Amino acid sequence: MQTMPPDGGTGARIQGIEPLQDAAGAGPALLTASTLTGNNVVNLAGDTLGEIEEIMLDVQRGSIAYAVMASGGFLGIGEKRFAIPWSALVLDADRHVFVLDVDKSHFDTAPGFDKTHWPTQLNGGEAWHRDVHAFYRTPVYWEKS
Repeated sequence: MQTMPPDGGTGARIQGIEPLQDAAGAGPALLTASTLTGNNVVNLAGDTLGEIEEIMLDVQRGSIAYAVMASGGFLGIGEKRFAIPWSALVLDADRHVFVLDVDKSHFDTAPGFDKTHWPTQLNGGEAWHRDVHAFYRTPVYWEKS
Protein backbone atom coordinates (compact mmCIF):
# COMPACT_ATOMS: atom_id res chain seq x y z
CA MET A 1 0.00 0.00 0.00
CA GLN A 2 1.21 3.48 -0.83
CA THR A 3 -0.42 6.68 0.33
CA MET A 4 -0.16 10.25 -0.89
CA PRO A 5 0.26 13.14 1.51
CA PRO A 6 -3.13 14.09 3.01
CA ASP A 7 -3.20 17.47 1.26
CA GLY A 8 -2.17 16.01 -2.11
CA GLY A 9 1.06 18.01 -1.78
CA THR A 10 4.69 17.24 -2.21
CA GLY A 11 5.42 15.16 0.88
CA ALA A 12 7.03 11.74 1.01
CA ARG A 13 4.76 8.81 0.23
CA ILE A 14 4.40 5.93 2.71
CA GLN A 15 4.08 2.23 2.04
CA GLY A 16 3.62 -0.66 4.42
CA ILE A 17 2.06 -1.09 7.86
CA GLU A 18 -1.63 -1.64 7.20
CA PRO A 19 -3.95 0.16 7.73
CA LEU A 20 -2.24 3.55 7.65
CA GLN A 21 -5.45 5.54 7.55
CA ASP A 22 -6.48 4.17 10.96
CA ALA A 23 -3.22 5.19 12.68
CA ALA A 24 -3.66 7.86 15.34
CA GLY A 25 -0.84 9.94 16.79
CA ALA A 26 2.73 8.84 16.26
CA GLY A 27 3.14 6.23 13.59
CA PRO A 28 4.32 6.07 10.00
CA ALA A 29 2.42 9.23 9.06
CA LEU A 30 3.61 11.30 12.05
CA LEU A 31 7.22 10.78 13.12
CA THR A 32 9.97 12.75 14.79
CA ALA A 33 12.86 13.79 12.55
CA SER A 34 15.25 11.90 14.84
CA THR A 35 13.31 8.70 14.14
CA LEU A 36 14.08 9.07 10.43
CA THR A 37 17.72 10.16 10.58
CA GLY A 38 20.00 7.17 10.25
CA ASN A 39 17.53 5.28 8.05
CA ASN A 40 19.04 3.77 4.92
CA VAL A 41 18.02 4.91 1.46
CA VAL A 42 17.68 2.07 -1.03
CA ASN A 43 16.65 1.91 -4.67
CA LEU A 44 14.03 -0.34 -6.24
CA ALA A 45 16.70 -3.02 -6.86
CA GLY A 46 17.46 -3.08 -3.11
CA ASP A 47 20.89 -1.43 -3.44
CA THR A 48 21.81 0.77 -0.49
CA LEU A 49 22.38 4.29 -1.77
CA GLY A 50 23.19 6.01 1.52
CA GLU A 51 21.76 7.05 4.85
CA ILE A 52 19.54 9.95 5.92
CA GLU A 53 21.81 12.27 7.87
CA GLU A 54 19.58 15.29 8.33
CA ILE A 55 16.13 16.56 7.46
CA MET A 56 16.18 20.20 6.43
CA LEU A 57 13.20 22.34 7.38
CA ASP A 58 12.09 25.50 5.65
CA VAL A 59 11.05 27.28 8.82
CA GLN A 60 9.32 30.21 7.12
CA ARG A 61 7.21 28.01 4.83
CA GLY A 62 6.60 25.30 7.43
CA SER A 63 7.77 22.55 5.05
CA ILE A 64 10.46 19.94 4.74
CA ALA A 65 12.85 21.31 2.15
CA TYR A 66 14.86 18.12 1.60
CA ALA A 67 16.58 15.19 3.24
CA VAL A 68 20.36 15.06 3.35
CA MET A 69 21.66 11.65 2.33
CA ALA A 70 25.27 10.77 3.14
CA SER A 71 26.89 8.30 0.79
CA GLY A 72 30.27 6.79 0.02
CA GLY A 73 33.53 7.23 1.86
CA PHE A 74 34.88 5.18 4.72
CA LEU A 75 34.21 5.98 8.37
CA GLY A 76 32.91 9.39 7.34
CA ILE A 77 36.01 10.29 5.31
CA GLY A 78 35.30 11.10 1.67
CA GLU A 79 31.55 10.93 2.23
CA LYS A 80 29.44 13.07 -0.03
CA ARG A 81 26.07 14.50 0.85
CA PHE A 82 23.12 14.84 -1.47
CA ALA A 83 19.98 16.94 -1.08
CA ILE A 84 17.09 14.61 -1.89
CA PRO A 85 13.70 16.27 -2.39
CA TRP A 86 11.32 14.94 0.24
CA SER A 87 8.71 14.11 -2.40
CA ALA A 88 11.22 11.88 -4.24
CA LEU A 89 11.33 9.52 -1.25
CA VAL A 90 8.98 6.72 -0.27
CA LEU A 91 9.05 5.64 3.37
CA ASP A 92 8.86 1.85 3.55
CA ALA A 93 7.48 1.61 7.08
CA ASP A 94 7.81 -2.19 7.19
CA ARG A 95 11.53 -2.22 6.37
CA HIS A 96 12.37 1.12 8.06
CA VAL A 97 14.06 2.46 4.92
CA PHE A 98 13.45 5.15 2.36
CA VAL A 99 13.11 4.07 -1.25
CA LEU A 100 14.42 6.32 -4.00
CA ASP A 101 13.65 5.34 -7.59
CA VAL A 102 17.14 5.88 -9.08
CA ASP A 103 20.09 3.73 -10.04
CA LYS A 104 23.35 3.99 -8.09
CA SER A 105 24.97 5.63 -11.12
CA HIS A 106 22.51 8.54 -10.71
CA PHE A 107 24.85 9.94 -8.05
CA ASP A 108 27.79 10.15 -10.45
CA THR A 109 26.30 13.42 -11.69
CA ALA A 110 23.95 14.36 -8.83
CA PRO A 111 24.40 17.77 -7.21
CA GLY A 112 26.13 17.14 -3.91
CA PHE A 113 28.26 18.78 -1.25
CA ASP A 114 30.74 17.80 1.43
CA LYS A 115 30.29 18.06 5.17
CA THR A 116 32.07 21.42 5.42
CA HIS A 117 30.34 23.18 2.50
CA TRP A 118 26.57 22.87 2.91
CA PRO A 119 24.33 24.81 0.54
CA THR A 120 22.74 27.93 1.96
CA GLN A 121 20.12 30.36 0.80
CA LEU A 122 22.97 32.83 0.22
CA ASN A 123 24.96 30.61 -2.19
CA GLY A 124 22.27 29.51 -4.59
CA GLY A 125 18.93 30.02 -2.94
CA GLU A 126 15.86 29.34 -5.03
CA ALA A 127 17.84 28.48 -8.19
CA TRP A 128 19.77 25.77 -6.33
CA HIS A 129 16.52 24.26 -4.99
CA ARG A 130 14.98 24.31 -8.46
CA ASP A 131 18.05 22.57 -9.93
CA VAL A 132 17.96 19.83 -7.26
CA HIS A 133 14.25 19.23 -7.74
CA ALA A 134 14.64 19.19 -11.53
CA PHE A 135 17.43 16.59 -11.20
CA TYR A 136 15.04 14.28 -9.32
CA ARG A 137 12.05 15.26 -11.50
CA THR A 138 9.96 16.50 -8.60
CA PRO A 139 8.11 19.79 -8.17
CA VAL A 140 9.77 22.27 -5.82
CA TYR A 141 8.30 21.80 -2.38
CA TRP A 142 6.78 25.28 -2.10
CA GLU A 143 4.81 24.90 -5.33
CA LYS A 144 2.17 22.30 -4.57
CA SER A 145 0.67 20.65 -7.63
